[in-house]
Amino acid sequence: MKNFVRKNVLNFQPYIPGKPIDDVKREFNLKEVVKLASNENPLGPSQKAVSAIKKNLNKINIYPDGYCFELRKKIAAIYDVGENQIIFGNGTDEIIELIGKTFLNPEDEIIVSEHAFIRYKMAGDLMGCKVIEVPMKNYKHDLNAMADAVTEKTKIIFIANPNNPTGTYNTKKEFENYFSKLSTLNSQLITFIDEAYAEYVAEKDYPLGLASLKKGLNIMFSRTFSKIYGLAGLRIGYGVASSEIISYIERVRPPFNVSSVAQAGAIASLDDNQHIKKSKELVSHEKKYLYEELKKIGLEYIPSVANFILINVKQDGQIIFEKLLRKGVIVRAMDEYGLKNFVRVTIGTPTENRKFIREVTKII
Repeated sequence: MKNFVRKNVLNFQPYIPGKPIDDVKREFNLKEVVKLASNENPLGPSQKAVSAIKKNLNKINIYPDGYCFELRKKIAAIYDVGENQIIFGNGTDEIIELIGKTFLNPEDEIIVSEHAFIRYKMAGDLMGCKVIEVPMKNYKHDLNAMADAVTEKTKIIFIANPNNPTGTYNTKKEFENYFSKLSTLNSQLITFIDEAYAEYVAEKDYPLGLASLKKGLNIMFSRTFSKIYGLAGLRIGYGVASSEIISYIERVRPPFNVSSVAQAGAIASLDDNQHIKKSKELVSHEKKYLYEELKKIGLEYIPSVANFILINVKQDGQIIFEKLLRKGVIVRAMDEYGLKNFVRVTIGTPTENRKFIREVTKII
């Protein structure tokens, strides 16, 4: 069978998700485990979303609305864009993969940052194109260097803002300079801006992809319901771009890729501003606690605008990850991101965060 498989697939390394709680309980015979590995909302979903999901459970024998009509209408109104400028995916992971399938050929190139979300590189690898990795500057995307890396073969530049796993962001001015550089290149390349953690950002110089889209720039921005909205288990996200870009991606989007319960939960989530407020307040408060405690035990961290912190543990992060697992704390080792001495920790509830600090203090 191996001879039948595409060469790009044979060389492809699958994504490694955060370790599930039940797996850790079974493996180490633990009764209590806290997961601080996948940047989920520790408060869970909005109760409005839960109610909407329950109301739709007796309809799961029927195929979902493949067009996501009600959700599409709601998001179009939020951003003041056309309904034909939105695409929905089984999480934004699928949208990243779909944009690759739509636009990338083996002779093409994409540009990513060296410590950016690994799914961008995977989108290029899957399609067999060249992936150019640009070094970061102070754990931030070096947008000028990324623009300088553009060639006539560049199709897509992937930028996470804020970035996962560093928690850093690029400012309005930095993006203005970036787009100014691109304008001199006479290129039709697409800038893909992943805003999975945008709702957590409080900084006033944080730029929204929507503003660039409204200026007529060739961009696509994505959002997810997996993070602050607490619907990671339902898998739903969306991308917004020009109607032309969306029309091409829609050609390769699988039918019925977003379930009816995911659509119902997403619609209700958008109506619960109080839940979003509580989630942001929790992260803001607990982030300060974690910063203070990390300083006390002599661990350096990258200041984050998101709901997670990248921590320099000053030794092999995989070893710290494994030791914490045995104590019932799941974090994320950063080997695959080229950050061997780091772990990434989601900001959890007060109880979860204090357990993490207790256990990491003993280990360090």
